[in-house]
Amino acid sequence: MTVSQTALLNNRTSRPVPLTRMGFGGAPLGNLYRKVSEADAQAALQSAFDSGIRFFDTAPQYGLGRSEYRFGEAIRRFGRENIQLSTKIGRLLLDCEPHEVTPEAFVDVPQKRIVFDYTYDGVMRSYEASRDRIGVANADILLVHDVCAFSQGSQEMSDAKVRELFDGGGYKALVELRDAGEIVAIGAGVNEWQVCEKLLGLGDFDGFLLAGRYTLLEQEALNSFLPLCEKRDVGIILGGPYNSGILATGAVPGAKYNYSDAPKDILERVRRIEAVCAAHDTPLIAAALQFVLGHPAVKTVVPGAVNAAEVQANVALMERTIPAQLWSDLRTEGLIRPDAPLPKESVNVA
Repeated sequence: MTVSQTALLNNRTSRPVPLTRMGFGGAPLGNLYRKVSEADAQAALQSAFDSGIRFFDTAPQYGLGRSEYRFGEAIRRFGRENIQLSTKIGRLLLDCEPHEVTPEAFVDVPQKRIVFDYTYDGVMRSYEASRDRIGVANADILLVHDVCAFSQGSQEMSDAKVRELFDGGGYKALVELRDAGEIVAIGAGVNEWQVCEKLLGLGDFDGFLLAGRYTLLEQEALNSFLPLCEKRDVGIILGGPYNSGILATGAVPGAKYNYSDAPKDILERVRRIEAVCAAHDTPLIAAALQFVLGHPAVKTVVPGAVNAAEVQANVALMERTIPAQLWSDLRTEGLIRPDAPLPKESVNVA
């Protein structure tokens, strides 16, 4: 399969980052919730590259560096010049005693503990460590990781981390790296659009990796954030298109929404969406994956995968033709907002 690179993150600059319409999200390869073998991890990355995917996203948090190491091995095969790469700052990985390891949701991790640090020194140390783990001279995109209330535990802690980013020099470090050509674009990778909107009011960001907050289930970001992105020419990398699982599995017992068991109202809404999809002989998961790319600010979607088969399944879902009437019926039944931009009948990986 040959895939062209057509989407752009931040086409305001003289050096825009070309992004394939589907990217590869690296969290699962950090052993998110379960161990992934080295063979499966490398097969997944290779399958993505062979399918034409050229945008790869990772972070120090993902398996306490394991995802970055695995990306590095694959990138040595691909050639650094043949891909676009993003990683993140905000978590330093420090050597520690076994009882101090902070794996969060990852298993079988190196003996490291996480320290949040959004200062100037923290950004520079984190970026240098990421480059060493991946084995590259630079990343294309550097993202501030998890300054949202969801990740920090409260709005107060989120506000404190944002202040640290600006008052402690972290934002200054990002701008220096961008101005020096060390990276091309800066942004944030978070679980809430509200903090992205706040960051846009404080600094000059090129794009955001937004996880789970613009989906077939949730379009509140249309109120103000996504229109602001269009106005400012800010690109969105869309993570979590399945809302932690329920838009992939459907409303089955134990379906996950926002990393927890889905509540009754969400289960019922998903059942109604599933019924519309079934009427058009379309899998729910395909509709969920393609819907997000209907918005012009969304430049790429980055579902994860733990083996080659999952990569190929994602590619097939992206290339499946979805009838326009399906989207119309979802609108008519009030299951997606009337102002939500709709995708074309089919979306390529390009």
